[in-house]
Amino acid sequence: MTEANINQYIPDIPVGIPMPWPQINPPAGYFECNGSQFDVNRFPKLAAAYTSGFLPDLRGEFIRGWDNARGVDPHRIILSFQNDAIRNITGSFTATDDNNARSTTGSFYVRGKYGTGSGGGSQEWLIGFDASRTVPVSHDNHPRNIAFMYIVKAE
Repeated sequence: MTEANINQYIPDIPVGIPMPWPQINPPAGYFECNGSQFDVNRFPKLAAAYTSGFLPDLRGEFIRGWDNARGVDPHRIILSFQNDAIRNITGSFTATDDNNARSTTGSFYVRGKYGTGSGGGSQEWLIGFDASRTVPVSHDNHPRNIAFMYIVKAE
């Protein structure tokens, strides 16, 4: 789909509907959903959808369906932002003075021992924690995805 023929294929799409766009510039008559302010007098149909006069900033964000009392994501309102979160990561470990008595589950693991244990010194188990042992990790939390620019029809 190109800028030249977009309106030929989707002439009846309502103003203000976020749409994924596979190019780096929005087509004529469309705005990028980048949080920018728009003229509510010049674009009254867009203002009916976004009464604040600002487009949603969808750069690097995922759209989530509104819960609307289903109970999966309660207490949310339309166009509200939600920060990132992950499910709790748990595990357990045991360690004793016995050289072989140790066990771990979940994200915990045995890194080894420290201390010499000689001359009255102690020797302790060193237990580590690594979330990547139970979940995929990255610099942010995200599902698998493909990047598109979200755009809205302006009028």
